[in-house]
Amino acid sequence: MECIKADVAIIGGGPGGSTCGAFLKKYEPSLEVLIIEREQFPRDHVGESQLPMIGSILDEIGAWDKVEAAGFPIKVGATYRWGNTDDLWDFHFVRNGEFKDEPRPGRYKGQRVSTAFQVDRAVYDQILLDHAESLGCKVLMGQSVQDIPNDRDTVQELRLSDGRTVKAKTYIDASGHAGILRRKMGVGIEEPSSLRNIAIWDYWQNADWAVSVGVGGTRVQVMSLGYGWLWFIPLSATRTSIGLVCPADYYKASGLSPEAVYLRAIAEEPRISNLCVNATRENILSTTKDWSFVAERMTGPNWYLVGEALGFADPILAAGLTLTHTSAKECALSILEESKGADPVWLRRQYEDRNRRRVLQHIRFSDYWYVANDNFTALKEFTREIAKDAGLELDADKAFQWLGTGGFVEEDMGIGGLGSVDLLNLHQISRRLSVNPSTVAIEGYNVFLLKLTGAEESIRARYENGRVIPMRVLVRDNKVLPLAGLFGLIVSTLRDSPQADHLIRNIRNAYAQANLPYSQVTQEALFDCLEAMARDGWIKCKRTESIPGLSVGLTDGDSPSIATNRDPARSI
Repeated sequence: MECIKADVAIIGGGPGGSTCGAFLKKYEPSLEVLIIEREQFPRDHVGESQLPMIGSILDEIGAWDKVEAAGFPIKVGATYRWGNTDDLWDFHFVRNGEFKDEPRPGRYKGQRVSTAFQVDRAVYDQILLDHAESLGCKVLMGQSVQDIPNDRDTVQELRLSDGRTVKAKTYIDASGHAGILRRKMGVGIEEPSSLRNIAIWDYWQNADWAVSVGVGGTRVQVMSLGYGWLWFIPLSATRTSIGLVCPADYYKASGLSPEAVYLRAIAEEPRISNLCVNATRENILSTTKDWSFVAERMTGPNWYLVGEALGFADPILAAGLTLTHTSAKECALSILEESKGADPVWLRRQYEDRNRRRVLQHIRFSDYWYVANDNFTALKEFTREIAKDAGLELDADKAFQWLGTGGFVEEDMGIGGLGSVDLLNLHQISRRLSVNPSTVAIEGYNVFLLKLTGAEESIRARYENGRVIPMRVLVRDNKVLPLAGLFGLIVSTLRDSPQADHLIRNIRNAYAQANLPYSQVTQEALFDCLEAMARDGWIKCKRTESIPGLSVGLTDGDSPSIATNRDPARSI
């Protein structure tokens, strides 16, 4: 029987597999990359709402223009009914929600860098897989991996459904929840959340958009019920994904079919049901469990896990595709860097540490969202258990601190943040979710004393320009402080002077010397970094009366990113 040989064999042709293959071929065209997909594309798949950081990945692999040409709705943010009030509120990707009316297709620049797509996965996944193939990846469609012989944690080969075998130097599991290679290698999973939710969804034709902004811009709708929540995601001018997330126990106790539970939920939510008055279902109802988990290991001597094969977080934060694309990029660059002679043990450890932390942050953040929603009357026992495990029965500041157990310094974003949200916006979300919101650690202070005693210097990975670049960091109590980028500028400046005015002046000068604009956004990023450093114990905040203290501009009302919904139909 035929044996197919490759440098890299990827199980799964979804966004994880195709993105990984595209990065490999972009930066090392001579590599033989094989992608094995068990289904025939196009096919529907849940997980359609993206976050802005995916755009940079699509642009880097040369797929942005192809995705943009498909005309997917531009996600400019989201509208929520969530928290301790029934009022609607918006999360804006573009500052103050001021999305400009621009012709399409557009380029990846300007406001489009801050936005995302809402994608029909049947179309999107096909575009990405075709793009990987156009770069030189070999694609086998309609072939499943039947067995994975292995020895001492090393994959020997893949055995396909048609009897052929595949031998490669490196194997990648991008098979999603199936986790084909993960299971075959006996890798266990951790389930840190107490929530055991299921998702039920269908697609609708000709539903009204809740809001239209400019050319093709819209916001997804996330509406909480007393026992779960509904998503409403326009995928094209005519097609919309509508889904329900609720506890598995609630569904079982209802005694109803998945379809009956689903339709009842839509009927009970006036905003969503009103948007569906003139719509028709496609009647392809689907269900899945969406229990959060993270793999105990993500790499081996000659294999990697990517995307949902390595971990999954509740979809409330719409992070699934972001986690998948990001891990695919880092996996590909790790493989390429190893071929250039870098230490494979270090590369694999960096990959695992980053992706475990990233998934766990999203799981923790999701738990916080559920705990903070008083509307979930049927979820009280679940949220009480989460709160007990997490220490969320403590005051708001300690609950907020629990969110950052892994550190608020976000290496991926280069600023302070958590779960793809920058830190000041996280505070603003806390003000929307909690009756007693967290306080801002740097507010009103003007002296920031470095606290680096006991920290050890180490090297962490930066994944950029096709390389895995060593980055100097300080590590203490599992908290990490980069000595590069904006954090590096802050550390070097505070070593010279702890005064806030000196810090801001020095950062302005550094940006001017690099011909970069120092804008309001830059200053907010600076405040994010300082807040993260204060929360993680890298600085001590003090105040002198001779100069004014910092004002980060957060209020209990609206902000440039989070605001009360102003749509005419907000009362629906």
